[in-house]
Amino acid sequence: MSIPDAIGRAAAALSETEGLLICAGAGMGVDSGLPDFRGDEGFWRAYPPMRHLGISFSEMADPRWFTDDPELAWGFYGHRLHLYRDTRPHLGFGVLRRIAPHASRFVFTSNVDGQFQRAGFDVEAVCEVHGSIHHLQAHDGPDVGIWSAEGISVDVDPETFRARAPLPQTPSGGLARPNILMFGDWGWNGARSREQGQRLERWIDGLGDGRLVVVELGAGTAVPTVRNLSDRLTRRSRTTLVRINPREPHGPAGSIGIPLGAAEACEALEATLSGSGSRPG
Repeated sequence: MSIPDAIGRAAAALSETEGLLICAGAGMGVDSGLPDFRGDEGFWRAYPPMRHLGISFSEMADPRWFTDDPELAWGFYGHRLHLYRDTRPHLGFGVLRRIAPHASRFVFTSNVDGQFQRAGFDVEAVCEVHGSIHHLQAHDGPDVGIWSAEGISVDVDPETFRARAPLPQTPSGGLARPNILMFGDWGWNGARSREQGQRLERWIDGLGDGRLVVVELGAGTAVPTVRNLSDRLTRRSRTTLVRINPREPHGPAGSIGIPLGAAEACEALEATLSGSGSRPG
């Protein structure tokens, strides 16, 4: 199927749907200028000192660093916290808010950057399955729940990417960490994400047998959390999956694959729905 045909089919499904589920992986943030951590090279381009230390992204995204070297851990996550705060969501986010205005919508994302909330999506209709860098939890000491990182500032040396004291603390004075699911993470407090997931399931149930379009953007197969949900929902009747991915647009039978980046595909969909503009070739 050609790209214009795929976009036309996706636009037709969106024009008739009663529910729109936006599923987003790491590729969604690339068009906003966020680092692409796909493979060690992408990680090392964003964090050169890690190359010299021989630390990969999967090794750095490990809660043990908060015990072994908390300054290095908070250097990495503190830099990401400020980067994500300063990043402006790309135009595709606005398109996803505007298309199918008649439909109810929900967001399911493995991203921890908070870009959907910043783009104006209803915070009660976003499920961050891997947590959020904008929330904190205890790393050591008593469990004091999950709280907002608003007002937290981490002083990071731009040359070494190590954090300077004081490091973020819990209300009881222990070391805090981001409320993010890391690799091999048995200490993650998933209560907030579970509550969001329950709201998502209630939203899906509330659609009954109504039409549902799942628009999946930038979700790969290396960490297939987002794809797993999208694929599962294709077994639901009257559901159409639109998979937007420049490298891996394939999907289950009946799905629509669009091999474009997130921003380009969203703009093409909006142009087609509005009946103006040319489709990409």
